[in-house]
Amino acid sequence: MLQPTAESAPKPLGVEELITCLRLRWRATYDLQLVVRRQRLYLQVMWAFLEQQSFPMDESAYREHVAEVLDVVNRLGLAGDVRKWLAETRDKPRLGKALSMQLEAKGPQAQSLLREFLV
Repeated sequence: MLQPTAESAPKPLGVEELITCLRLRWRATYDLQLVVRRQRLYLQVMWAFLEQQSFPMDESAYREHVAEVLDVVNRLGLAGDVRKWLAETRDKPRLGKALSMQLEAKGPQAQSLLREFLV
């Protein structure tokens, strides 16, 4: 489902598509976080997941949170890169170890947005 396309501007990554990918890939709806470290932005797939009793969000709040994360990914023009990374990564989130992907802006508008985010 999350196959990269040859188009220069892939369609935005949506909440439903991402949730489907996570559930098919790892049979769990893992939390996503944007993390700034050393003036770089990373997308992290955390080890906590929606189906855990101790997960701090209900499904509605989780979907809203994922939409906010994906808004940044899509505005940076990285939907295709994230799709490819999620489809190809060999790792799996596990307790104490998140999966990290550095988000690198493509194009002047995305670079400007990234600079704003890192301030």
